[in-house]
Amino acid sequence: RQMCIRDRDYGAVTAVKFIKDRETGRFRGIAFVEMEDAAAAAKAIEELDGAEYFGRNMVVKEARPPKY
Repeated sequence: RQMCIRDRDYGAVTAVKFIKDRETGRFRGIAFVEMEDAAAAAKAIEELDGAEYFGRNMVVKEARPPKY
C-alpha cells in the first residue's frame, strides 16, 4: 500500500521515517513525518487524525520524546 498526500494539501514534507519490526523487517504501520512549516503540520494533524485510509482510521499526532 502506498500513501499519497500531496504537498499542496498540507505543506512540504522534509523527512519520513517508516518503522519496521526488528525481527521480521516488515512495516509496523508507524511513520514519523517532518514538515517544513509548523502551521502546516498542525493543519495536517488536525485534518488527518481519525481519517479513514484503506478501511482503517489513522492516528496522527505530534511525536513526543521517548520516556527512558
